[in-house]
Amino acid sequence: MKALITGGAGFIGSHLADTLLAQGEEVFILDDLSTGSVENIEHLQQHPRFHYFFDTIMNRFLLAELIDRADIVFHLAAAVGVRLIVESPVRTIETNVKGTEHVLEYAAKKKKTVVIASSSEVYGKGSQVPFREEDDLVLGPTTKGRWSYACSKALDEFLALAYWKEKGCPTIVVRFFNTVGPRQTGEYGMVLPRFVSQALTGKPITVYGTGQQSRCFTWVGDLVQAVVQLAKHPQAVGEIFNIGGTEEISIRDLAFLVKDITGSRSEVTFIPYEQAYEEGFEDMQRRVPSIEKIQNLIGYKPSLDVVGIVSRVTEYFQKKGSETC
Repeated sequence: MKALITGGAGFIGSHLADTLLAQGEEVFILDDLSTGSVENIEHLQQHPRFHYFFDTIMNRFLLAELIDRADIVFHLAAAVGVRLIVESPVRTIETNVKGTEHVLEYAAKKKKTVVIASSSEVYGKGSQVPFREEDDLVLGPTTKGRWSYACSKALDEFLALAYWKEKGCPTIVVRFFNTVGPRQTGEYGMVLPRFVSQALTGKPITVYGTGQQSRCFTWVGDLVQAVVQLAKHPQAVGEIFNIGGTEEISIRDLAFLVKDITGSRSEVTFIPYEQAYEEGFEDMQRRVPSIEKIQNLIGYKPSLDVVGIVSRVTEYFQKKGSETC
């Protein structure tokens, strides 16, 4: 199988490339390095079945050529991270919506399977947990730029399912829940790598808001395995799947867990959302997925609890730090 990964030099995309190559597949990646990094794929660049192209997904000629060469497309390219979304709303909307539209347009011509990476953000301000794939989506007002990402990913999902129903292009939508692991950076607002980096360097561990907001973290190794299994499963076509962990933890408790596991003397401090992002910033208070649907289809089950995840991320940062000394 020949696979194209848009956003393949990103945190999740590079792990997906690792998994596919280990399974004997041929991998092509397309990435503009806006949030991805050459460092993430440096270990793959000499691999005989790995091919990389550093360009934007808006390069329609290159995109069309790569889709034509692939058997399946994993569409991960997107604007990511709360900070980037708040600071660059135009880029967020255009990258997410136009990029997905281009991918689906070219894939539909040859009926290539497309896996669309969506997000738990689409559940918005929904309060009924766990979130199920068929639940109503409750988004904030259009005056709050923070919700532009959720809206753009929801539109991506509508497009993907429409291309399947109307044009017969096989599409699968996967909603990622707070995925963490090696190669992830806290630069764009990702909470766990930011906490671990702060703890290991003795800086204050900064919690945004009250810290009562809670999340369920997903180990990247579990996620990419699930994505590959879904991509190869005929009953996944035309469906939406949550992929996430089920152990809920408040951000406040996460900060103290990181402090404990790292053995850090850092102080845990709290910063108002208005200071961290922008005036009137709104957040999702809980993000808990139902994984019943994906469990029933492929037997998905998280392999690590939150303590195991934090420990693994800490080990990665410690090793990375020692290598740069």
